[in-house]
Amino acid sequence: MSERGDSMRILLVGAGGVGGAFTAIAARRDFYAAIVIADYDLAKAERAAANDDRFVAAQIDASDAGSVSALCAEHGITHVMNAVDPVFNMSIFDGALAAGADYLDMAMSLSRPHPEAPYEKTGVKLGDEQFAVAEDWAAAGRLALVGIGVEPGLSDVFARYAADHLFSEIDELGTRDGANLVVTDDDGNEVFAPSFSMWTTIEECLNPPVVWQDGAWHTTAPFSEPEVFDFPEGIGPVECVNVEHEEVLLMPRWIDCRRATFKYGLGDEFITILKVLHTLGLDRTEKVRVKAGGGHCEVSPRDVVAAVLPDPATVGPRMRGKTCAGLWVTGTGKDGAARSTYLYHVVDNEWTMAEYGHQCVVWQTAVNPVVALELLATGVWTGVGVLGPEAFDAVPFLDLLTEYGAPWGQREMTPAAAG
Repeated sequence: MSERGDSMRILLVGAGGVGGAFTAIAARRDFYAAIVIADYDLAKAERAAANDDRFVAAQIDASDAGSVSALCAEHGITHVMNAVDPVFNMSIFDGALAAGADYLDMAMSLSRPHPEAPYEKTGVKLGDEQFAVAEDWAAAGRLALVGIGVEPGLSDVFARYAADHLFSEIDELGTRDGANLVVTDDDGNEVFAPSFSMWTTIEECLNPPVVWQDGAWHTTAPFSEPEVFDFPEGIGPVECVNVEHEEVLLMPRWIDCRRATFKYGLGDEFITILKVLHTLGLDRTEKVRVKAGGGHCEVSPRDVVAAVLPDPATVGPRMRGKTCAGLWVTGTGKDGAARSTYLYHVVDNEWTMAEYGHQCVVWQTAVNPVVALELLATGVWTGVGVLGPEAFDAVPFLDLLTEYGAPWGQREMTPAAAG
């Protein structure tokens, strides 16, 4: 264990699906001194902390920067790991800086509604609030590593790798996410059960998607530009559509490309459900007044939708199939010839459940920040300010990811591979 690793003390905010998988992965590594697992639900944090004597449970209000900074001070925290819905990003982000700690998240600060016009001239983009204070982080000598899950995260590492080692010129950086996952009930019947946070899924799927094109960000209509992409390792063809996502806002900041896109394999059923939720106003985050217990209370419709669906952390035993995250890069190779390459990471739910006890989507998301923290602890990755994964050397990350037992793949494509 390195000297820096001996001194790394991590505050993990959120003990849900991704947070729980994070602790299961981190328990097998020795690059840190302690992890404080904090959640609004103390019992949930205590369950996650029970498996390792380096883990400590705590209660936290993620919406309060003061609660974050106080917990950092109490436990001598050096790195804050944000594993909750991005609605809490800025309070955790601000609390970490106030405490003099470094910060990591897996989804960036939220966008605000914007018209369908050139994006750089209207609205607030994903990550804008964080990048607006990048100089404050740099002046403090602190690092905020944003978007270091799987998408964004590993996909952005793939972009750095492609730019450095595979391509001399890049036409498009196209993140493509697909799966053949199925969840069943106790009788073996297929049921609708999102494998990731429904709150976040509603946010990114119903906002106007963003595309980077010829030096500017633009928005398109939700679920636009459908294409069928042939995913590897038996997943096969899946129809993918444009979705608002951080990669499109991160990659062009560090990597020259003509176009950047994010397309997600949602499927007809999921798209229909999202459209119905929007039509009924159940995607809204503003609280509404409803009858409750002989009186009234105020609730967010989106919070209710998320609450009535199965917790993504619990569906693993009833899930089967694989999930794939990847980046389709087109352009000119280092040899001067046209090149089309898909860099990808496939995870089988049967393997993650047997090996870690967590379903594959949350595990695939959680493994990447653990890898990043180890690279920071050992000094392989260094930096200050607000940075995306593209700002760092990709090779050490991909090598360590493989060492963790999660190898990545590379497939040369032809124009017929997607369309």
